[in-house]
Amino acid sequence: QVQLVESGGGLVQAGGSLRLSCAASGRTFSTPVTGWFRQAPGKEREFVATISWSGSTKYYADSVKGRFTISRDNAKNTVYLQMNSLKPEDTAVYYCAAANTIGIFTTKNWYDYWGQGTQVTVSS
Repeated sequence: QVQLVESGGGLVQAGGSLRLSCAASGRTFSTPVTGWFRQAPGKEREFVATISWSGSTKYYADSVKGRFTISRDNAKNTVYLQMNSLKPEDTAVYYCAAANTIGIFTTKNWYDYWGQGTQVTVSS
């Protein structure tokens, strides 16, 4: 089993920045891929970014490309999401997820473990 705990959410003005963290514990070696998703009220959970175990492969949703950066520190079992130039439409609950399978996954069905989420609110 793998446990994921997100932190770093909050309220920020448009144009501001936040850095989310996802701390993993348990059998973390069994989950080579970690991703971030988000869910706004009344909407489906959508893919944001994903990163491989080595950190050499990253993939972003078009809506965040150039503004968000995913990274990881395996020594700390932590994955980060640096969010810059935030927009009101970025407001959502952000979830960290981990997958047992190697690959680039943009759909939530591939992910085996999920955190509880952290709220990000961007005011205009």
